[in-house]
Amino acid sequence: MEVLNLIVLIHIVLGLVLVYFAIRAYKRSRYVPMIFLAVGFTLITIGDTIIGDSLGLSDEKIKDMVEEIAEICGFVLVIIAVLKS
Repeated sequence: MEVLNLIVLIHIVLGLVLVYFAIRAYKRSRYVPMIFLAVGFTLITIGDTIIGDSLGLSDEKIKDMVEEIAEICGFVLVIIAVLKS
């Protein structure tokens, strides 16, 4: 396995672990900002690793733009979660 593929795999696994704990915290507390946190971290995690590759975009600039938009939306949701808590 190439080093870059290993780094991407670690990125996805750690991101999904973080999402899992956010969802688990929401289920325990029913605290709505935890939903924003979980969705935000999901977008941040998959924005750079999965979305661009799964769409099959041939133009690299459009692919990068879609990935960045997903990550920006994720950061906005994390900010909203922090502000609501």
